[in-house]
Amino acid sequence: MSQRRLLVVDDDDSLRRVTQVQLEQKGYQVITAADGAGALETLQRLPVDLVLTDLMMPGMSGLELLERIRTDYPDLTVIMITAFGTIETAVEAMRAGAYHYVTKPVQIEELHLTVSHALEHQELREQVRVLRATLDEKYGFENILGRSNVLLSVLDMASRAAQTITTVLIRGETGTGKELLAKAVHFNSPRRERPFITVNCGAIPKELIESELFGHVKGSFTGAVAHKRGKAETAHGGTLFLDEIGELPLELQVKLLRLLQQGEVEKVGATETTHVDVRIIAATNRNLQAMIEDGSFREDLYYRLAVIPLEIPPLRERSGDIPELVESFFVRAKEKHGRANLALPPALLPHFCAYTWPGNVRELENVIERLVVLTRGDEITLNDLPEPLRRERPTLEVLHLDLPPQGISLEAVERELILRALQKFDWNQTQAARYLDIGRKTLIYRMEKYNIRSERD
Repeated sequence: MSQRRLLVVDDDDSLRRVTQVQLEQKGYQVITAADGAGALETLQRLPVDLVLTDLMMPGMSGLELLERIRTDYPDLTVIMITAFGTIETAVEAMRAGAYHYVTKPVQIEELHLTVSHALEHQELREQVRVLRATLDEKYGFENILGRSNVLLSVLDMASRAAQTITTVLIRGETGTGKELLAKAVHFNSPRRERPFITVNCGAIPKELIESELFGHVKGSFTGAVAHKRGKAETAHGGTLFLDEIGELPLELQVKLLRLLQQGEVEKVGATETTHVDVRIIAATNRNLQAMIEDGSFREDLYYRLAVIPLEIPPLRERSGDIPELVESFFVRAKEKHGRANLALPPALLPHFCAYTWPGNVRELENVIERLVVLTRGDEITLNDLPEPLRRERPTLEVLHLDLPPQGISLEAVERELILRALQKFDWNQTQAARYLDIGRKTLIYRMEKYNIRSERD
């Protein structure tokens, strides 16, 4: 870490000099000013990590200097130096934004400890600021990839829902990005600085999920050796994300309904309820209406959850988003695995667009990472693609063929496709035939039919 720069402001030349020397002996870089005006002039010229200012100075007082610093340099930490008789004023300065105060005569160890804690506090605030900016960048709605109308409609509704604390139900197939959307709603909401706690209702054994969700008291069951806060209580003030809500046992659904209606949870073994303030976002890949019909999901709970329903479309319904997703995942995987020189030819994109992706975005991301890890050369080829993608033949729409108004010769199109396939694979007939999804004998027959010859021939 670079040497921290402190600004000491004091109208007493002797005390200012002594304080400077003592702090420099502790490893700080120290600059000084004799009054508030000099301090402000210094701050305009030099970056400073912390200001130590005397409270009682002629002209501009330490309190007035603090107010100017809070206005012009809101992230700068200020410590007040005060005599015993002005401690009440120093406390007033802390209410106005000073970090702390030390009293005269200044004890260097006390001063060093206060400065050290103040700088640690400032560094922690900066880390929080950076983390918040990172979360904004990572979970902004604009970072959910895709520009298809069906997806943009969902994101528009989600962004409006984020400004409230209303309960949200996200529906979509496995791998469509339900948790990513839930995080975007939370981190763009008024509760963004409070916890986002996830509970996967399908991954926790039924006998444990009540304790996990609502907590338990000591001795409530075998193994309960201490009190435990549940995930709902941990999320107090923030968001509780209930993934795979359709897997929640029926007997616990009524307790979740109580949380939604009254903001209360009852811990396992407790005789009293606990108040909890959480926003609920639930997600499911199941048909909850059908579950209501067969009695496995409570209708009243469904309507409490689905105040704002968001339906994420499967990837097959927004194939126009696939090229953007492929590019983003490819860049990310190359960086992760150190393969900056690996290339993915645009000619392979139609195979990605033609595939139906039953595992949705998650499957696409996994396929891209697997290609980056396993491809031997510096360019991904058709043979590197998983067999289901090789098997898919690009459609006319995927190939972006324009039909001219005056008509077109089918034989000319077929001849051009055969010629391009042969050129693509350097006239290797076996690879060209596999690419065109025809047999090699059929390819040779059509090459003869259309008088296609290699330039080498």
